[in-house]
Amino acid sequence: MSIDGSGTERARCVLAPNPSPMTLDGTNTWVIAEPGSPSAVVVDPGPEHEGHLRRVLDAARAGGRRVALIVLTHGHLDHSAGAAAFAAMTGAPVMALDPAHRLGSEGLAAGDVLTDAGCELRVVGTPGHSADSVSLLLDADSALLTGDTVLGRGTTVIAQDGGLADYLRTLDELRALAASAGLRVLLPGHGPALTDPAGVLDYYIAHRQERLDQIRAALAAGARTPAEIVAVVYGDTDPAVRGAAESSVRAQLDYLARGGDPPNPPAAR
Repeated sequence: MSIDGSGTERARCVLAPNPSPMTLDGTNTWVIAEPGSPSAVVVDPGPEHEGHLRRVLDAARAGGRRVALIVLTHGHLDHSAGAAAFAAMTGAPVMALDPAHRLGSEGLAAGDVLTDAGCELRVVGTPGHSADSVSLLLDADSALLTGDTVLGRGTTVIAQDGGLADYLRTLDELRALAASAGLRVLLPGHGPALTDPAGVLDYYIAHRQERLDQIRAALAAGARTPAEIVAVVYGDTDPAVRGAAESSVRAQLDYLARGGDPPNPPAAR
């Protein structure tokens, strides 16, 4: 099944042409609209690529709709670099948890409910991959847009602006949400949709604990630097993503050094 054009009744993917070892097939831009709604919400416009943004605009305007709102799951450039250009094309504001990425007067905070697409999108705080990461619950489709918190293939890197303690708590909260909201599908920022949310999140949680055990073992065997630990724990890693692996190792070392301290309170709106 093609990623481009995939989704649910109310969410459609427009795949950006920026494939790489880090972005998988490319960035998934999501167009959200209730059937028959006069407006749409665009989630993660992606890179500043004119052809891609034009395709997103065409998808969002299908059926005579207008783009009412642009939302960022987080500020990493493969998701956000095209936001300003897309806002100029549509006149729509950009909402993000991080004020540095907003265009317009409105902020974004966990618990907010966005209705600009004619259906409800509930903002779920999901820090960890980055400090400003959010997911979006599209309850009418039993779907969760996860940004980079959960990927369609593989597992998520803890970026330099993220934290493992936050991420572990996020995974536990999403696992609980999968049960309480009856989630049927995860719509990630990269890779294909995932139709077993509970199973995927169980795997993510177990994988993180396994990695921590592997790093403890590498430290006990004498490895000290992130590069040394990557050589032991991620020995078969593609050299193109070795820097990302070292970033995740640093996050895990910091977590272990802090004794698994609870994360800081979420940023104020």
